[in-house]
Parts: sequence; structure tokens; C-alpha cells
Amino acid sequence: MAESIQSLDQLSQLKPAAAEAPRYVKKIDKHGRAYATGKRKDAVARVWVKPGSGKITVNTRAFEVYFARPVLRMMIQQPLVSSNRQGQYDVICTVSGGGLSGQAGAVRHGLSKALTNFEPELRGILKKGGFLTRDSRVVERKKYGRAKARRSFQFSKR
Repeated sequence: MAESIQSLDQLSQLKPAAAEAPRYVKKIDKHGRAYATGKRKDAVARVWVKPGSGKITVNTRAFEVYFARPVLRMMIQQPLVSSNRQGQYDVICTVSGGGLSGQAGAVRHGLSKALTNFEPELRGILKKGGFLTRDSRVVERKKYGRAKARRSFQFSKR
């Protein structure tokens, strides 16, 4: 057992071992793919990433066909662009639930997580861009006695 401490000077000499930063390891399946699940609103995306030519497939369709709006396509490619990896990985994902905007957000979240599973050193860049944070905002439920979640029925004096 260690001897007892008599003064504050002795206490300052006792320093706990420096906590080591968590080490992130590469997580790949037997096919050489990294997997992650992304979520946004009611949408859930399952995303697989593997080295390739940069082809993105959503529900067995090209993502240009599935997400027709340019804003949604740009949103999905943000993690690849910010990490400077566009054209290096093939992305295969299945998306269900929600609308197109929520699905695009779910694919972006899943793609970011899958990239960090494949290349752990990209975590800092993606974390700084805010791509690894799950956007927890969901639609507020409708309350009884109300027209919608907060809107009241129209008031009439007579």
C-alpha cells in the first residue's frame, strides 16, 4: 500500500496517468466493405463502402436517378468532397422510410460513418464538418384539441 500524503506539495507530485485518446480501428467485412447505418427524421439508410470508381447506388438505382434534385445529390457527396475522396469509393446503400430529403440526410450520415470505419484517420475531418452527428430533429406529434401539433382551430366569437 502506498504511504500516506502529509502535505499539499506531495499531493501535487502525484499525477494520474495521462488518459490515452481512443484509437479507432478499421472495420471491414470479408468482402472488403465497410458498413454503417445512417438515420435522419424517419429515414434509415444502410450504407456499404468499398474501393472503386466512385459509383453511388441507392436502392439498386443510380443516385442521379433516385435523387433528382441537385441539392440532394450535393448533400450526399459532401463527406466524399470534404475528405477529398470523390471517385475513390463505390457506395451501395438501401434507404427506407421518410421523404427524399430525410433519405438524403440518412445516406450522408451513413456514408460518413462508413468512411470512418474504412479510414479511421478521416474521422477528424468528417467530425469537424458535422457529418458524423445524427440530426435528431423529428416531426412533433399532433396534440388533441389542436389542428396540428401547435396550431389551434380557428376562433369564432359567434
